[in-house]
Amino acid sequence: MVIAGAGPAGAALALLLARQGVAITLVEASPSSARQFRGEALMPSGLAALAAMGLLPLDEAIRQRPLQGWGFWANGQLLFQVAEPMGGERPCTLVDQEALLIWLQEQVRLQPTARVVKGRPIVAPLRDGERVVGVELDDGTQVRGELVVACDGRASLLRQKSGLALSPLGEPLDVRWFRLSSAAAEPVADWLQGRFVTVLGGGDSFALYASVYGGVQLGWLKDPAGAIPATSADWRERWAQASPSELAKRLRAVPLEAIQGPVRLPVQVGRLETWWQPGLLLLGDAAHPMSPLRAQGINMALRDALVAARKLLPVLGQGNPDALDRALAAISEERLLEIRPIQAGQAQELGRAQLLRHNNWLRQLLVASAGWSGPLLAQRWQASQVLLRQGSATADVSLPDAAMMG
Repeated sequence: MVIAGAGPAGAALALLLARQGVAITLVEASPSSARQFRGEALMPSGLAALAAMGLLPLDEAIRQRPLQGWGFWANGQLLFQVAEPMGGERPCTLVDQEALLIWLQEQVRLQPTARVVKGRPIVAPLRDGERVVGVELDDGTQVRGELVVACDGRASLLRQKSGLALSPLGEPLDVRWFRLSSAAAEPVADWLQGRFVTVLGGGDSFALYASVYGGVQLGWLKDPAGAIPATSADWRERWAQASPSELAKRLRAVPLEAIQGPVRLPVQVGRLETWWQPGLLLLGDAAHPMSPLRAQGINMALRDALVAARKLLPVLGQGNPDALDRALAAISEERLLEIRPIQAGQAQELGRAQLLRHNNWLRQLLVASAGWSGPLLAQRWQASQVLLRQGSATADVSLPDAAMMG
């Protein structure tokens, strides 16, 4: 079989299947796993998926650090804080996603039934009638298999070439990501104390945390049509004006040359209601591009891979296309039971943030009452995070013992 895309869904699925002797060709368009920006957060749902794969604890070479908590400030005042692990067994954990993907890909390479092709973009699916039977690469090479799994991201070429249309969910988002380089950001990182902090004020909304890559990552939410200041001095001052005084002082002390970015991430959230065609399955952002809120992309991709492996292993290599297609339909139906509420939960969380961002009177009211309302806000926020942290309670992310990795 052919897996297009060596991100979290593709690499994890390739490893799960190859370790059971399935012949896999994992095709990755990029020659490198490096990106200007990668999310870092593994929620308990993603950690549970890695545990089911037999991959916890993670390899020591993969940088990782548990998050200490969450903090929310508005108009320079603390609204509330919540400590990790928020009543669960596992805290949200920051992880070097690039190193994780490289490690997964190397594990796939070690499997005798697998090969990895990097730096060769797919240009089209191959078909025999209505059935997808392989892919064509940019150099004309044809790679055939009984199944093609498209894990090629939110702009999935295989999705487009197969005539599958996403249903957009909500308005597009425009996030600008910045990195404050390591040494210069140390005072900011010290103030963060291992927390993921959200700051709202003056019509601005941004979040920041100390990155496992070093330094501080800062994500600035902008309206898609809104202008962004032109210089790093303007950026820094806008952040400082919205921040509590101690953070503002430390941000203003960051040298301008230490502010790297922005990397613009225009995000349109969407979903396919059918993830398959005969001989073709879509997973991860190819099937359900997620909002960046609460880092659901990698977590849901890992859970997609688990469910797909569990349902595919009994039917691959049996020479029964009808049984294979029934398995594809079952994967789509099962995963939608979790993806739909997760995306709805993200939309609700974003709606609350946008309401606060655009309404100074509401921020002022919450700040004025924070002394007594803060604990209530913290309690309600924590309850609203259960689904986004743990995933659906009904989702089956187990594997047969024979498919466990270790």
